[in-house]
Amino acid sequence: MTREFKSAIVVLALLCAPGFSGVARADSQQEEIEQLKKTLQQMQKTIDEQNKKIQEIEKKQAAAPPPATAAPAAAAEVTEPASPIEHRPALNDQQVPAPRPGDLAVDPKMRGFFPIPYTKVLMRLNAKPRVDFTYDPKNTGNNDRFVTAQIPVAGDPNEGGGPVFNANSKGSQLSLDVRAPEIAGSPRFYFQNDFFGSGSANFNFRVQHIYGKIYNVIVGETFGVFEDPDIWPDTVDYEGPNSMIFARIPLAHYQLPFAEKWLLEFGIEKPSSQVSDVFSANGTLVDTVTAVNHAPDGGFNLRWQDADVGHVQFATILRDIGARSTTLGDHSAFGWGANLAAVFNVLGRDSVLAQGTYGAGIGSLGNDTGFQNTDAGFDAHGNLVALPYIGAFAGYTHRWTDDWRSTATYGFVDLDTESTMGPGAYHQTDYASVNLVWQLRKRLSVGVEALYGHKETRSGAKGDVARTQVGLLYSIF
Repeated sequence: MTREFKSAIVVLALLCAPGFSGVARADSQQEEIEQLKKTLQQMQKTIDEQNKKIQEIEKKQAAAPPPATAAPAAAAEVTEPASPIEHRPALNDQQVPAPRPGDLAVDPKMRGFFPIPYTKVLMRLNAKPRVDFTYDPKNTGNNDRFVTAQIPVAGDPNEGGGPVFNANSKGSQLSLDVRAPEIAGSPRFYFQNDFFGSGSANFNFRVQHIYGKIYNVIVGETFGVFEDPDIWPDTVDYEGPNSMIFARIPLAHYQLPFAEKWLLEFGIEKPSSQVSDVFSANGTLVDTVTAVNHAPDGGFNLRWQDADVGHVQFATILRDIGARSTTLGDHSAFGWGANLAAVFNVLGRDSVLAQGTYGAGIGSLGNDTGFQNTDAGFDAHGNLVALPYIGAFAGYTHRWTDDWRSTATYGFVDLDTESTMGPGAYHQTDYASVNLVWQLRKRLSVGVEALYGHKETRSGAKGDVARTQVGLLYSIF
């Protein structure tokens, strides 16, 4: 009640008083006046109390901050159907980037995804900064990654030397995952990069994946049809075993789920042929050869998968490898390959992984042989020959506790080469590693690993190296 209202009541009461006096008897006028005074006093007391309350409320309103906008209700938990492939913890996770049919996800809880307002699109931005510390008793050929193809052999001026310590963060990754499972075709866009690009700088941007998927049609750059990204072992070393099939290439694929546990994937891909130059018996360059791509690579993989047991994948690829030389002219060779890979869950939370690869003209698809021109070479008669390739890998991961795990890995590669490729041509390598990884915090991992590598060239020269590595990885999600 305001002061103006108070005054109006007082005035009204005073105006009414003479009226009451005019109609009352003379002997009761004084009594009525006294009664009116008491009434006015009570009204005055009530008005004062109301004014006091109004003043207190006004003071509180002046001191209080403006009312905050109501926080939006928490978004409901986003979930998607789980892929029958188990998502195994790994410092270098190859499983999350892999395209899956429909709206399947290796993480059905979709951690980190948030809805874009006024759309049916979900998005996740993730960062995985990491640092690797390595100690080599002698030169391994690559300070940042353990590449057995680059091990110096006897007679190489770079072989031996003193101990080498190195630290790098090139394995740090940034990724963007965009999904729309409620839209017809369950479209997905995925991007990921690290910093192992070519160049002399410490950080050279390298695109690892950039692809789109809708109605199970995949276009862009990602894992080739010949590779199984779900069998990569949990190594601290960023490079991984020598015999892994490693092919992130431009492609067009189609995934066809059929039956309950079967998946067929097929498509065409960029060939990227690698053909060796021609050398003399003593290693002198005789002729420079240019690789020519006459046709795309084509192939398929067939997968059986069970959430409790594991999965088995068979893949094949067909290639047309071309080469052009000023002295030998234009040539082509037929390349092919077969790859059988499997992961099985054993002894509760452990897993055993294995892969066997055989073919000819598939060296560029190998994790190790891809560092050299190993698809084809010229024989002594001047004919282009697809080089026979055989590789095998086995790994075992044991979960000691929820926070501790270990993985032991062994890989072997053998490549038959031609005499024209020179005495230093790649012939055989071995890779072995064993580690202990501690999940220090929910998203922070620390791993220590011992590695051994062996290399033998066509001439029989050999090299053996070892490495001790400590890696730290933090992932937002």
